Amino acid sequence: MIRAAALACLIAWSGPLSAQTAPDPAAAARAAAQRLDEASRQLDAADGARNRVKALTETLRAYEDGLEAMRDGLRRAAIREQSLLAELQAREDEIARLLGVLQAMGQSPAPVLFLHPTGPTGTARSGMILADVAPALNARADELRSKLAEVRTLRALQETAADTLREGLNGVQQARTALSQAVADRQPLPRRFTEDPVKTAILIASTETLEGFASGLSQIALEESQGSLPDITHRKGALPLPVQGQLLRRAGEADAAGIARPGILLATRPRALVTTPVAATIRYRGPLLDYGNVMILEPQAGTLFVLAGLDVVYGETGEVLPAGSPVGLMGGKDAEIGAVITQSGEGAGNTRPETLYIEVRQDNQPIDPSVWFAMQEG
Repeated sequence: MIRAAALACLIAWSGPLSAQTAPDPAAAARAAAQRLDEASRQLDAADGARNRVKALTETLRAYEDGLEAMRDGLRRAAIREQSLLAELQAREDEIARLLGVLQAMGQSPAPVLFLHPTGPTGTARSGMILADVAPALNARADELRSKLAEVRTLRALQETAADTLREGLNGVQQARTALSQAVADRQPLPRRFTEDPVKTAILIASTETLEGFASGLSQIALEESQGSLPDITHRKGALPLPVQGQLLRRAGEADAAGIARPGILLATRPRALVTTPVAATIRYRGPLLDYGNVMILEPQAGTLFVLAGLDVVYGETGEVLPAGSPVGLMGGKDAEIGAVITQSGEGAGNTRPETLYIEVRQDNQPIDPSVWFAMQEG
């Protein structure tokens, strides 16, 4: 009877495990830590860079990429750990029964174990079954040990993540401060025109819509050079988005209040860096209506990129910015380290509380921004 029970347990326990198809979350988190370390080295090197604004912009992007990858790695590690624990707990009864039978078998005299109640035929059959089951049982035990080791690795990873995140968050804050100072200290950029502050104030005071303001932008320019702007029509659909974010609303989709706007809305992390996706002239920067701080860029004649919802804006009206130049930072505050780890483990909380509104206007008519930008959902 003991032998029959053991065979039943062995056959049941040697069944296949669920396959692991997802990338190794521990490896992803370690790679993210390396990216943060590289960003730290970039920050140190930026002090001696010939173009500090460009170097610090790249550094800040590297920090954002590293922190994003670290958050994602921790989230996946937590999900993987929960999955492993659930799987092990689900088979806990089977493992306990198997151990009980094996212990009972170990207490029985060896000759008895090799005999079957039905006689020689039954003994031969059970022997063949054991020969077939034993390799699968060993493989199953090895896989169990591997999963237990993976659980320990994931837990250790999450316990040491606090130091890595602390260094990364401190680094990104230093990079933002250094970038703001570098923008203030940089050499004057080429200008296409000089802003008339009086006409700008009058235009803002008399404007009730973004459309009305955009149509009057030419009135605030003094001594505007009429040199032709480069044609970037061939880059339609391929421009990078100005900020790392997730698409919340497409053009023409109504919000919770039922208001539909012609632009798109991106959810971003606090203090995210906003850059110009292509070389462009700053047509306006500053507060406007209920949009918060607004940056209006002109990449080519008759085309405007409107970026609304920034907290900090860089540059001066009339300046021509190279592609990838910083134009501002989003608002909000970086999450505390404990909150980042908790949100990674629980998958809870709004990790992208800031929103950037992007509108594209062609010959003073709004068009879907997805015509110009390479959209990324999720």
